Amino acid sequence: MQRVQEVAGRVLASVERAVVGKRAEIRYLFAALLANRHVLIEDVPGVGKTTMVRALARSIDCTFRRIQFTPDLLPSDITGLSVYDPSTRQFTFRPGPIHSQVVLADEINRTSPKTQSALLEAMEEGQVTVDGQTYPLPRPFFVLATQNPIEYEGTFPLPESQLDRFGLRIRLGYPSPAEERAILDLHHAGRPVDAVEPVTTADEIVELQQRVTQVHVADSVKDYVVRIVQATRVHGAVYLGASPRASLSLYRLSQALAAMDGRDYVLPDDVKELAPLVLAHRLVLHPEARWQETDPEAVVRDVLEHVPAPVERRVGGLLGRR
Repeated sequence: MQRVQEVAGRVLASVERAVVGKRAEIRYLFAALLANRHVLIEDVPGVGKTTMVRALARSIDCTFRRIQFTPDLLPSDITGLSVYDPSTRQFTFRPGPIHSQVVLADEINRTSPKTQSALLEAMEEGQVTVDGQTYPLPRPFFVLATQNPIEYEGTFPLPESQLDRFGLRIRLGYPSPAEERAILDLHHAGRPVDAVEPVTTADEIVELQQRVTQVHVADSVKDYVVRIVQATRVHGAVYLGASPRASLSLYRLSQALAAMDGRDYVLPDDVKELAPLVLAHRLVLHPEARWQETDPEAVVRDVLEHVPAPVERRVGGLLGRR
């Protein structure tokens, strides 16, 4: 997995030319790309969400489109539509912005659920269907959606079915004083994202996605993933636990994280690191738990504390259970 590690290092360094102090978040974004999973970025406006996504797209030399979600946006504004051509007396399909390799769904919760649902087939199947005709999307296909916190006015909270399509959720947060000063210096002469150059290719990303699937996961680590997800379904504060899709996302993202570290095997620590990002946004808590100010992240931390991690040892270059 040395090649995966080398490419990841170049991409992270490239994105950091435009984004200050968010290496961990950039790392998770690239892991999601390698795992062929989509990302929800939830945070207040102005903390660099769009800049980070644009810098990532430029670094991997992929086509990029940004969709600004508004209350009057229609599904056809995303997927495209068939337009009648009087000269040929035929309908011609005009693809929408979803037909790109990296798609930023900006402020996704500011549009109606009907329009939000236009992303579901694309995110799950890598295709869109318009007027009965199916159109495949380019590879790699990576959706990154930004979301304002639900307490903001004029928003439509994402339904559970759509939240479950996102492999992980991250938050950027405000920069520290030193980081914010560095941002001012970085933007002194213009937009640093415009200076970001490709450090890999789309074809290489697709190849690395295949390499990630070859990372070894010991049976004990697989069992650990299952026990964590199962524990979210029986937790006293949880009304709706994580789905089998969550198990698959945690499994595949752990493989990607291991490959980025140059390993051909997954450690239990990979699973523990990713679990809050993969599971928390999928949990629906009981009303009484919310009244007690319990949040999904706290539930996942509690699950990790009570589900014992396997103890591993090296066997023939892979991991086996002790």
